[in-house]
Amino acid sequence: MSGPIRLEYTVPGNDFARAGEASADLKAALKKLGLPAAAVRRISIALYEGEINLAIHAGGGRIDVAIDDDAVEMVLSDRGPGIPDVEQAMQEGFSTASAEVRSLGFGAGMGLPNMKRYTDGFDIQSTVGVGTTITMRVNID
Repeated sequence: MSGPIRLEYTVPGNDFARAGEASADLKAALKKLGLPAAAVRRISIALYEGEINLAIHAGGGRIDVAIDDDAVEMVLSDRGPGIPDVEQAMQEGFSTASAEVRSLGFGAGMGLPNMKRYTDGFDIQSTVGVGTTITMRVNID
């Protein structure tokens, strides 16, 4: 690659039919670029979890992706309510999703833990009333 490839996605809030479009599009692009299947799988899982969180909790948001020879970096940003206790939100099974969202099969409290689990770099910055920015990096082995 000559310089990073950049992709941008907008995730609408509360639209579960469209949540997953960005991760599916990125997965297809990474396969076309010939990235290793294991890296593509990890990236797809992490980004899908992030998309669902943007749709459920933040009223939507933006995803910026940079692909280079060494890694894929994904920055998810929103202007949602923010996360009051990031440490608690990172615990498996903790969820603030509504009963309605849970009835749709989402909101099990595994999104943030899975995002961290499937990435090589994970950073979350959140301010209540301002929003959240999550940066994830997956190294290409």
